[in-house]
Parts: sequence; structure tokens; C-alpha cells
Amino acid sequence: MRPEVVSVRRVLRDFEGTWQIARDIRPEVGPPARFEGQGVWTPQANGLAYLERGFLTLEGVAPMQAERRYYWQHDLSVFFEDGRFFHQVPAAGGQTEHWCDPDQYKVTYDFSDWPGFEVSWDVRGPRKAYRMNSRFTPLARP
Repeated sequence: MRPEVVSVRRVLRDFEGTWQIARDIRPEVGPPARFEGQGVWTPQANGLAYLERGFLTLEGVAPMQAERRYYWQHDLSVFFEDGRFFHQVPAAGGQTEHWCDPDQYKVTYDFSDWPGFEVSWDVRGPRKAYRMNSRFTPLARP
């Protein structure tokens, strides 16, 4: 008899702190890319502000500084910096989507190796076709 896998539901405070990020980006056409940096979730209003900073490296090009900002609410809804809804993180891990006309973004959150976790994106559209895999490893937790 195999042991039952128990799925733990993540809550917003689980993400608070500083995380190391290693991300591979694999386009169907063109050279692969790699992002290395940190993501920091900090308390703000009724959720967590997320700031990601690091360096993006493309084959044959000098590393470029890269940055993203999002806002996470208590129900794990994620919003762009300008307040538009992005997607909702499945609390127990799993798949969700974001439609940005004309592009489809499918994402899978994998919390099975918590406290580290992985996020995998599959992006398809008339001018986009790539897979992006990110590994988050905790560095500093409150």
C-alpha cells in the first residue's frame, strides 16, 4: 500500500520574506534565457507587495538587470503593479491561467518540496511561444 500524499494549502504569510530565484526561459524559436535574482514579499495594506530583481542572461548578450512588481492578496490573488488582476495561485498547488488577448498563459504551482517551490509557465500566442520554469528557495523568513 502506497502512503497517501497530503496536500498542504499555502496561505499568504507562507510567502513572506526573501527568496532566491533561478529561472529558465525556453522559447520555441530563439536562444534560451536565464534569470537569477531574488523575490521579496513584504507586508503592505491587506496583502504582500512582491518585488523581484535580478539579472536576465540571453545567449550571446551581456546580462541585463530585470525587475517585476506584483501585489498578492490574502486569497492568493495576484495583481499587476497597476492594479489589474493577473491570476489566483492555487493554495494547494496546481494549475491556473491568465488570458492577455491574444496570448494564453498557463501556470502550474508546485509546492511539493516546500519550503522551496516551483512555478512553470507555458505561454502561447501569435507572437509568443515559450516555457518558463522558476525555482524559489527561501533565504530569509520572518
